[in-house]
Amino acid sequence: MSGLDRFVGLRVEQASGERVVAAFTVTPELHQIAGIVHGGVFASVVETTASLGAGLWLAGDGLPVGMANHTDFLRPVRGGTLRVEATPVERDGATQLWQVHVTDDRDRLVAAGRVRLLTLRSGPVAETGLSQYAEHLAPAGPGERDDPAPGPPGAAPAYPVRRRPPSRGTRTR
Repeated sequence: MSGLDRFVGLRVEQASGERVVAAFTVTPELHQIAGIVHGGVFASVVETTASLGAGLWLAGDGLPVGMANHTDFLRPVRGGTLRVEATPVERDGATQLWQVHVTDDRDRLVAAGRVRLLTLRSGPVAETGLSQYAEHLAPAGPGERDDPAPGPPGAAPAYPVRRRPPSRGTRTR
């Protein structure tokens, strides 16, 4: 998790290459001047959850980086706990497209986004990013990994990770 994710208070509850579920509690620090959640908060949690899922799908065979983030703010939010769910729309070896829904305590859609990610396989950005995520993407042997994933010191609590080997060359719809 980045410093921004920690500031927002984003807690990942479930993560795999097929689905990421996270939540955060709205605090006044996340408000814009009108007293509602700042749109940048929504855009950041949308990109974080999509990137996490994309990275888990790649299983260490590349680093996903955002190419485009289109987030719509659908309902003003002043407080409560928001749930973020990201799922893949389409992916291949070079790019991935993820959709993300943010819902409130009453299960109303408050923001929705689509994130296009590019897979970097070499170069300084890929090497640095892959080394930082190596703990989360390290092979755990055959099958799925259900144990809590390790995190850096001071990070949010560990979350359950389910990894499946990616099916390269196929598209998910």
